[in-house]
Amino acid sequence: QAQLEESGGGSVQAGGSLRLSCSVSGDTYSRYDMAWFRQTPGKEREAVASISTSDSPTYAESAKGRFTIAKDNTKNTLYLHMNNLRPEDTAMYYCAASPWAGQMLAASSYTIWGRGTQVTVSS
Repeated sequence: QAQLEESGGGSVQAGGSLRLSCSVSGDTYSRYDMAWFRQTPGKEREAVASISTSDSPTYAESAKGRFTIAKDNTKNTLYLHMNNLRPEDTAMYYCAASPWAGQMLAASSYTIWGRGTQVTVSS
């Protein structure tokens, strides 16, 4: 099965931008529905955005208009472009994959997870 590795997190000021990357190895990248989730201590993991095998994106309300999910099939890499970041976007961000996600923004739909990359937004 696929292995996922996130990168690109860091510390930015409010209003700034970051691009997260998720490198996929070990299996055919195009087979998987994929998504980004985030989690802060003491809270449940929440969806940010997902993209299906047919390249159809879905966004959580908190991400609409600010974040863009994209795939580069030539590099086996999933991206999350984040603009106009807010302090409340501070979290550990995780990449997830599933051969068939069903409910694209539900964490329970995904069977493969990366280890996460930390995003910190200061005011």
